[in-house]
Amino acid sequence: MQKNGYRIQFTSSRIKDLMYRTTFDPKKMDGDVILNLSLIDKKDLDDVLGIFKMVISSGLSVTPYVKIISEGESTGNLTIEKGKVGIGTVCSITIDGVLLKAGIPVNPKLGGVVQIRNGVPVRFTDVLTYVSTTVDPLEVLMSQGITSVSEMLRTGSGKILANLREAPMVARDEIESCLSDLLDAGFSGILEVGEPNTRVLDVPIERDHLGIVVIGGTNPMAVVQEYGISIDTSAMSRLISFKEMSRIEDLV
Repeated sequence: MQKNGYRIQFTSSRIKDLMYRTTFDPKKMDGDVILNLSLIDKKDLDDVLGIFKMVISSGLSVTPYVKIISEGESTGNLTIEKGKVGIGTVCSITIDGVLLKAGIPVNPKLGGVVQIRNGVPVRFTDVLTYVSTTVDPLEVLMSQGITSVSEMLRTGSGKILANLREAPMVARDEIESCLSDLLDAGFSGILEVGEPNTRVLDVPIERDHLGIVVIGGTNPMAVVQEYGISIDTSAMSRLISFKEMSRIEDLV
């Protein structure tokens, strides 16, 4: 399929490419991870970092690590323009890359909004499958203003961004071992691991598979947006060496 001479790439294809190129090793705390990158006004940096720290310390992110790119600095083919600052978080698709490198044939399925009630995830309320869109689902859903991450932080109930992947149930032991290694590395964004052949947060799972729900790496950006601060987010932006990232508490 082509548009204006360019070949359209569905998000599922881009995800698979990034998964294969992910080299992060949770035991060595080294390798390349996938970055969600946002641009903000330089004047808002302190406020945004404060919001990021609040969200991350509440567990509503993939990791506590972020990347700051100052005006004039470059990452890949992107140079941060004057008056702007780039701020990145680890994309949850990095977890899929780690599972894949461990020999687990994981299949990212969809991104969506999860309803949280009294601290407990209830169900997906809105979803977009990766094979049906050329734009990252969490970017789309965040732009619709239907999240209430800040309300969830205040009251324990609200709507957050998350995504779902499937994996063969025969690999359950390997999955749990790999997720444990990721947890030790600070990847605390695992929201729910379902039982085989069982719906996960009201979403059906393929036969002989289980579902894994991971908190979206763009939740801190969603809260910034909910606070009325201008932020331009590009999910699954690029790969970056994990060693270039810093813990949020070392920056704020």
